Amino acid sequence: MEATRKPLSPQHNLKIIEVEIDTIPERCKGCGICVELCPKDVLDYDPKLNMHGAHPPRVAKKDDCVGCGLCEEVCGDLAIFLRRKGEQK
Repeated sequence: MEATRKPLSPQHNLKIIEVEIDTIPERCKGCGICVELCPKDVLDYDPKLNMHGAHPPRVAKKDDCVGCGLCEEVCGDLAIFLRRKGEQK
């Protein structure tokens, strides 16, 4: 009997770019779009409230980030930014 072969699949850790995620909790109004749209579930809600009474995003799984930049693109409050690893703030 021949063993079944699994189809080839891409690595789950392919990165577009190595980045650091910077958040500015005071700017966040708590829409949650960045958390919900992150394809790798890197972001989560911070249990602490900010000055707006919202739960801002926090980086929960930084090693899973592939650097797609979607969180930065969808943030209307300019509360989340990506920078290449090694770049100065």
